[in-house]
Amino acid sequence: MDSKKLKVIVIGASGTIGKEVSENLEQSGHEVIRVSRNSGDFHADIQDKNSLEQLFKSVGNFDAVANAAGDVKFESLESSTDEDFAFSFGSKLMGQINIVRTALPFINDNGSFTLISGVLSDEPISGGIIGTTVNGAIEGFVKASSYELPRNIRINCISPTVLVESKDYHPFFPGFIPVEAWKVAKAYEKSIAGVFNGRIIKV
Repeated sequence: MDSKKLKVIVIGASGTIGKEVSENLEQSGHEVIRVSRNSGDFHADIQDKNSLEQLFKSVGNFDAVANAAGDVKFESLESSTDEDFAFSFGSKLMGQINIVRTALPFINDNGSFTLISGVLSDEPISGGIIGTTVNGAIEGFVKASSYELPRNIRINCISPTVLVESKDYHPFFPGFIPVEAWKVAKAYEKSIAGVFNGRIIKV
């Protein structure tokens, strides 16, 4: 059975995960549109809904959006500020929600969205309270919106642990077994080219 060639927008394509996702999809025969804030085929900032709207209008029809972008602040409960929470909600949470909302008029029937959360939703760490909160909200959005997306459009979420390549973060994840970025990229491919819907795919 021949697999269908898909046109996939990868947001955050200049990052460690985004690069692997883009390269893996191309190796599998798909067309990849690379997007980041300052490089790639198109520029967009997920914190700026207008830039997302301009992105999807410019690309036109496409089959999938794979997001690997979104930042959160790491602070203890006592040290965290309203600004820390607002930044993290605006970037990783509302940024991803707005990717879905703004792309809906442009994505093809039977298309898919793949968002990203992370291991902190299941296994909190010291200083990771904002990340745990945001990741849990993202996963809730994915599960709920999977029932409401029109035109047989699917949505899934990738939840990776700390990356082998992100050595600076290893001290903050004691006892965690890091995962290689290429394995995370394979999870994205499973979401994009498979039949899953409303799933949290842990890597």
